[in-house]
Amino acid sequence: SGMDLAYVCEWEKKPKSNHCPSIPLVCAWSCRNLIAFTTDLRNEEEKDLTHMVHIIDTEHPWDVYSVNSGHTEVITCLEWDQSGSRLLSADADGHIKCWSMTDHLANSWENTVGSVVEGDPVVALSWLHNGVKLALHVEKSGASNFGEKFSRVKFSPSLTLFGGKPMEGWIAVTISGLVTVSLLKPNGQVLTATESLCRLRCRVALADVAFTGGGNIVVATSDGSSTSPVQFYKVCVSVVNEKCKIDTEILPSLFMRCTTDPARKDKYPAITHLKFLARDMSEQVLLCASNQNNSIVECWSLRKEGLPVNNIFQQISPVVGDKQPMILKWRILSATNDLDRVSAVALPKLPISLTNTDLKVANDTKFFPGLGLALAFHDGSVHIVHRLSLQMMAVFYGSSSQRPVDEPALKRPRTAGPLVHFKAMQLSWTSLALAGVDSHGKLSMLRISPSMGHVLDMNMSLRHLLFLLEYCMVTGYDWWDILLHVQPSMVQNLVEKLHEEYMRQNAALQQVLSTRIVAMKASLCKLSSSTIARVCDYHAKLFLIAISCTLKSLLRPHFLNTPDKSPGDRLTEICSKITDVDIDKVMINLKTEEFVLEMTTLQSLQQLLQWVGDFVLYLLASLPNQGSPVRPGHSFLRDGASLGMFRELMVVIRIWGLLKPSCLPVYTATSDTQDSMSLLFRLLTKLWLCCREENHITEPDDTLIDECCLLPSQLLIPNIDWLPINDGIISKLQNKQLVRLQFGKAPGLVGHAVSSQFDAFVRAPGQPKIDHLRRLHLGAYPTEECKSCTRCGCVTMLKSPNKVTAVKQWEQRWIKNCLCGGLWRKMPLSYS
Repeated sequence: SGMDLAYVCEWEKKPKSNHCPSIPLVCAWSCRNLIAFTTDLRNEEEKDLTHMVHIIDTEHPWDVYSVNSGHTEVITCLEWDQSGSRLLSADADGHIKCWSMTDHLANSWENTVGSVVEGDPVVALSWLHNGVKLALHVEKSGASNFGEKFSRVKFSPSLTLFGGKPMEGWIAVTISGLVTVSLLKPNGQVLTATESLCRLRCRVALADVAFTGGGNIVVATSDGSSTSPVQFYKVCVSVVNEKCKIDTEILPSLFMRCTTDPARKDKYPAITHLKFLARDMSEQVLLCASNQNNSIVECWSLRKEGLPVNNIFQQISPVVGDKQPMILKWRILSATNDLDRVSAVALPKLPISLTNTDLKVANDTKFFPGLGLALAFHDGSVHIVHRLSLQMMAVFYGSSSQRPVDEPALKRPRTAGPLVHFKAMQLSWTSLALAGVDSHGKLSMLRISPSMGHVLDMNMSLRHLLFLLEYCMVTGYDWWDILLHVQPSMVQNLVEKLHEEYMRQNAALQQVLSTRIVAMKASLCKLSSSTIARVCDYHAKLFLIAISCTLKSLLRPHFLNTPDKSPGDRLTEICSKITDVDIDKVMINLKTEEFVLEMTTLQSLQQLLQWVGDFVLYLLASLPNQGSPVRPGHSFLRDGASLGMFRELMVVIRIWGLLKPSCLPVYTATSDTQDSMSLLFRLLTKLWLCCREENHITEPDDTLIDECCLLPSQLLIPNIDWLPINDGIISKLQNKQLVRLQFGKAPGLVGHAVSSQFDAFVRAPGQPKIDHLRRLHLGAYPTEECKSCTRCGCVTMLKSPNKVTAVKQWEQRWIKNCLCGGLWRKMPLSYS
């Protein structure tokens, strides 16, 4: 069938208050894999409703952030912006609110700005287009460079500021036929204008908004009756004399075919769904007409057609070349047969480049996930159909509709009581998952198989997953929904293939994506017990890259007429050229005046320098038992690039130690005489020389191994504080068993397969906690407010304890996202 339930999360039944369906119920899914949805909270005693907005992260669905929206009427629309960091909500009283994260926390939101068309319910809402459009070329998934698979499309923003910057804002359509636009000025003010869509204003029951490449906005409206035309308008937004101005123009309209077909003439009186196929596809629209029990769905396309010209005119002025008059006309592409009544529609967000001729797509891409749109029915089932041909691609039978497909509809017993079905649903950004909210406010997460349930060879499914991972790598979108499909046996293969594809890109692009691919590999390796130790290594590598960039950026060129290379680049160059094992001989080649920093700055960096020193010692001490890939640190022993970075940092630390000895890493040595830094540098350099060229890796010689064997007797080997086991849901979903959850209650996630061999790294309660990014001890029971990463579980303090600029510079690196790219959530103070 191609779809199965991964988890469901429901509300606890409370005697005094309960979550009931808001009518309409809406949900929205962001590119960061946050889901927002609405319920009405009914308080039994006061008999009134509170209109709630709930925001969850798909990896911790129980950890719901619920806010009283302050809307006085039911919420009719929710819309995330392109970056997934702001959310619009609109209600049946004409109020629109813009929500944004407080302190970049995914579980803390505030409403700062908004707009209103008093008393006029909002029926459609969208952010203005920012001009960024990517096309996904599925047929080129085998191409070697990302530029061919994912190409930027020339697309104009809805409104451009001076200098070509897109202006931010939103557009909404109200029930009385008004269009309202709000622009967010950089200073935080909002410019709003409202205009009638056309001279004869009429009721708008349904509407949708789309954008054209030329920067115009297209609005589609219906009065709800299938015998009325579906109207289309072009809307242009401009700013004139500091005021927002809206111009509208009528475009060709259409009548649904089911009303012109004599057999079905009065069968489907109401249009219940009206959607453009995508926000940036204004020439394709999906319509659904319904009666009490059934629905029919049609897909239409706007085309340029030549007007037939009468022969008489032909003789007077023959049509030369392209001079034939052209007209825009709506043509039906496809229609379904009679279906069960549709309760919700979800459209794909993947920008697959499709033309109308692609209806007969090549076979291997025919089942590509992003080609399908989802229809939910009143009997609880969900179908995924091709977005243009409307042919069935996959099906899910809800709880009440498990029936053989071939059983005629008439024989179906009408089950007693109302059926539970999705009132709102959304596809994830890769179309590999679907979230539905039912009439009880329960959230269901469905997996959609990459092959849509058709038997594609394993290789093909892997290629789909790889292609979508690359898409997330290029766009910066979160890839949680792809991980839903990764079985332990696939991990090794995916990590290797991802690395190969990355290595085929040009150096500049590799540089841009360098940390994202490390984070991606880390999250994949978490899914198999044979690769779980590498997760630690990848996180350490992210930390190393960030420290290296921060420390190098603190170096200052000595003279203002600087040569073309920055001190950081020169440091890298000299360290790779001078392969001496003596740290002081390498140091002598550097302009030490470039390393002069204030004493307070140097002191404030001690914890980070300590981590570098500890990690180098840990790595070298673990070289003798390098045969054990289940131990963290293993992959560093052959990673020339990372060892080279550690070597550069040791040199920097050595110089800074001359300026301020108290910033040096502290080692506990058995004899006072030895110089620990130069001993470690010598061993590190020998190891680095074995593997600095990726193609000629040699084994470390016996003398190096012997010297590393002696380290534990010379220095106290530190405990490296590896990240905690993540408490998320993804690893519990691998055995394909449905997981049942409750909002507000963290599930007992103990005893799942992976953690057993990892007990060595799990911290016992009462042990000191650590701020993973500042490397500070927080004590066994922290009193400071902390935040943790929704993806890797990394913990850090919410407020900075340090005012030094250098530390601020370090903290800026992960203020919005964790080093792994995950979002932050505020932790309860009692975390232990």
